[in-house]
Amino acid sequence: MDWKQAWSTTAATTNSALDALAPMCAPFAARWDREAERRAQLRTSENLKALMAAQREHNSARSTHAMARNQRSAARKASNNPLSATRRAARTAHKAARQHHSQARSVLKEARKNYPATLAARAVQTHAAHAVPGGLATWLMTEATHALTLWPASISAGLIGLNVAGLWLGRRQPSVHLDDGMTAEERRLAARLDPSFWVTNADARGLSGTVPAPAKLTPAGLVSHVRLDGRWTPKTFRVKADEIRALLGARTDLRMEIASGSHGDRATITLRTRSAADGIDLTGWTPGAPWGVDTVTGEPVMVPLGRRMLVAGTSGSGKSWSTRALLAEGSEAEDHRLVVIDPKRVEAMNWQHRARTAITPNEVLEVTDDLVAEMHERLALIPRGQDVISISPERPRITVFVDEGAEVISMAATPRARATKDDPGDPDWGRIMENLRTLARMARAAEIILIWATQKPTMDRNGGIDPQVSAQITYRAALALSTSGESRVVFGEDATEKGWHAHELPMPGVAMLRSGPKAKPNPISTRAFSPADVIALPDRPVWHRGSSKPTGSTLRLVKEQATAPDVSTTPVPETNRDRVLRAVHDGARTLRDVTDRTGINKGTVSREIKALTTTGDLRKSDDGMLLPGKEAA
Repeated sequence: MDWKQAWSTTAATTNSALDALAPMCAPFAARWDREAERRAQLRTSENLKALMAAQREHNSARSTHAMARNQRSAARKASNNPLSATRRAARTAHKAARQHHSQARSVLKEARKNYPATLAARAVQTHAAHAVPGGLATWLMTEATHALTLWPASISAGLIGLNVAGLWLGRRQPSVHLDDGMTAEERRLAARLDPSFWVTNADARGLSGTVPAPAKLTPAGLVSHVRLDGRWTPKTFRVKADEIRALLGARTDLRMEIASGSHGDRATITLRTRSAADGIDLTGWTPGAPWGVDTVTGEPVMVPLGRRMLVAGTSGSGKSWSTRALLAEGSEAEDHRLVVIDPKRVEAMNWQHRARTAITPNEVLEVTDDLVAEMHERLALIPRGQDVISISPERPRITVFVDEGAEVISMAATPRARATKDDPGDPDWGRIMENLRTLARMARAAEIILIWATQKPTMDRNGGIDPQVSAQITYRAALALSTSGESRVVFGEDATEKGWHAHELPMPGVAMLRSGPKAKPNPISTRAFSPADVIALPDRPVWHRGSSKPTGSTLRLVKEQATAPDVSTTPVPETNRDRVLRAVHDGARTLRDVTDRTGINKGTVSREIKALTTTGDLRKSDDGMLLPGKEAA
């Protein structure tokens, strides 16, 4: 037998058992030490002098009281008359001495409380008060034939041993077993999450009554389960986040999550010292690539097409870089088209070779009018018994990306210019938001999907989310936000309670995605897609109203040329300008007549009339009527 190995194994087993018992005894030892320290602080020289004076006064009052009681007893024996002067004087003196004794006893009691005995002396007195009577009872109950009936003395000895063992175990510093692969920061945090350190220092931070389990290392960082005693609940423990961070000495920018545990008296502390997405390349994009990677579980996060979505994030959070992968996916297949509405122009310029873009108010109004008309046409084609239209290259799914939402809302609120006889004025830009609300409410069945992005996710006057649009959103994503109020607007009123703290996310490129009631508020490292990557993507068909349907021969009006133009058998698509010009040649003389004949919205008709008037293809008479240009006439 290898005695050295046996001894090493026995010692390791014993130490492990003691390490397991130490956290259970730590609260008892901490309470003992607090009480001992309190008593030691009260045992000052001033309190000692007050106690000695109270004892002298009490002894004097007790002696006086005993003397007065004896004198009253002698007076009663000397006279049978209760109204005699001697008995009355003795009674009065006894009453005064008794009151003085009672007052001196109260002062002595208070002085003893201010100058208490040491806790060790009190423990010795308590154990002696049990052990001495127990020993006498044992001696009296012991018989010669029953030598093992010494149970009172055994109980006393057992209590003394439990007291000493509990203090020793509670003060014992157990060895902290840390997992391999920890960084220096993680080792330091794990050591502070050890029960021996926590219980010893928790009272100074107002956290007494909480005991954590040793921290475990996970792919997402350190996790510790905390037992909550007394009046603690997970909610009140979460409020102490600043005190917990100070006790652990954690970095200010280190993300710390405090959530409810497996039981009502349990809480969980998670320190995000690492990410499960570390080492995974999330640059660039290929068809079918995930939107991001869950930093807690390491699983890929997919955002399926065809879901109305809200994407919020403050400036610099990486919102544009994170959404480009979704837009690339929405414009890649033959049965998918992309529309980008971007009043800021920057993002729209990147997608001109793959998407229909709208920047100016007139362009935004035109594209939204076209989308609403397309929606109504598709809804009429849905057969009975089906919920959505079947997408195809002829009727593709259209993803409408709005960036930035606040600018679009402000654009729609711009007042119209006053119309005159010669100038019909600006179009009704307020119809932009009416169109977008209609698309949000009704267009899902027509496979026209709205993605709304904004930097300011609030619903007030200057906010970036329209309430009617927000009510139809099913997927809600947020990168770093400014305030907890914005997190509640994006994720719902229960965002703070259930951990959807997007205002605590690091920047850039880290998001949260809430796609249903079972979604977890795990940070997601999103894919980074640069503008150069977008421009390098191959061209894709750009959607226009009616462009996906076969077209027949159309009439195109041009000025007479000196030489006859080449006749081509290939039909040329008719533009809005051609339709407006043809309507005027067919007899339309007012803006309303042209709008009724062509079916184009008034804003687009007004713009084309201005352009045709500038080029000389159209002219206006003195009474404001539209006429063909002089050359065409």
